[in-house]
Amino acid sequence: MTPDPPALPAQAAPPGRPARPGRPARPDRADRSARPDRADRSDRPEQSGRADRSRHPDRADRPDHPALLPALTARLAATVHPDPGGAPCSCVTSPLADRPDATVVRHAGTVAKAHAPGTDATGLARRLATAARLPDVLLAPLGPPAPEPTTVHGRLVTLWPYGAPVDPDDPDAAPWEAAAVLLARLHRAAPPDGLPPMRGPEKAALAVGRLRAAPDTAPHPAASAVLRAWGALPARARGEAPMSGTPALCHGDLHLGQLVRHPAPDGPWRLIDVDDLGLGDPAWDLARPAAWYACGLLPPDEWTRFLTAYREAGGPAVPADGDPWAALDVPARALTVQTAARALTKAAAARRPLDEVELALVDACARMSSVPHQLTRRFPA
Repeated sequence: MTPDPPALPAQAAPPGRPARPGRPARPDRADRSARPDRADRSDRPEQSGRADRSRHPDRADRPDHPALLPALTARLAATVHPDPGGAPCSCVTSPLADRPDATVVRHAGTVAKAHAPGTDATGLARRLATAARLPDVLLAPLGPPAPEPTTVHGRLVTLWPYGAPVDPDDPDAAPWEAAAVLLARLHRAAPPDGLPPMRGPEKAALAVGRLRAAPDTAPHPAASAVLRAWGALPARARGEAPMSGTPALCHGDLHLGQLVRHPAPDGPWRLIDVDDLGLGDPAWDLARPAAWYACGLLPPDEWTRFLTAYREAGGPAVPADGDPWAALDVPARALTVQTAARALTKAAAARRPLDEVELALVDACARMSSVPHQLTRRFPA
């Protein structure tokens, strides 16, 4: 039996509570509605075949470099067909994502990704080399054993094989066990020299920073609850102090949109998106499903499947048996605050009220800051 989560989830919502009428929320679905800022990668697969931009043609955060997508598409086609000989190309070409932080295009079986502006080339190259070294865990980039990113319109670009993503219309087939086993393998792998830190706490701080900078959300009572919950977290969870313990190799942004089958459509599952890959506390990679379970948005049986598979695969983030929450409590709370901050920022930008999932996250933040004696028990100094 999976131990109950600590005070936050028990008071935020009973596990398994439906986030929408008539159906329990799944993080691969619910996170999509709660994510307010697409500049922070969400749970939508970048290899899904459905571009974010086509789904939200009028959103305010669309890329500000209109020439990037056609230039990336042309570069990819030329890479796939270096000598077309004048023959017309009949390959499927489609944008998979077109956001400020990533533009992704598929041409036949190859995918090109333009990374976020300002991405560090050295750090990205080390992350690519790590993915190439762990092809049984991470989708390996195309190119030589130590591939180097190229540039298009000043953006670093990498090439990848196409993989079939998790089907968002079949939540019952969500590969929780596969995700857990891949994480355990990643966390047990020997970390390479020179790899940057995992970006989990940094991304949480960015989400809260955007919330503070958004004048439309600052006066909202929900914003104050989220900010109080953020202030109650220890410095290491806010990216203001080093992580405790022995660092492990971490993905940094684990959700079901980060898994693809390669070769498509029926190959083994692999993790994608190395932008946040780095050294850190492996519990952060379990934090999103832990937070959703803690907030009552992930059914207990799915959380148990995930946690059990991770433990059976020898994952080091939690004890092999017993209560896992001593390790998961802080990162799960940080992910709850991060997602709630994103939700408020997005809702304010869209001039709309919070939906039920977003309200559950904000409620959890309010309860986090209203039970300080329980937080003190869980949060080390």
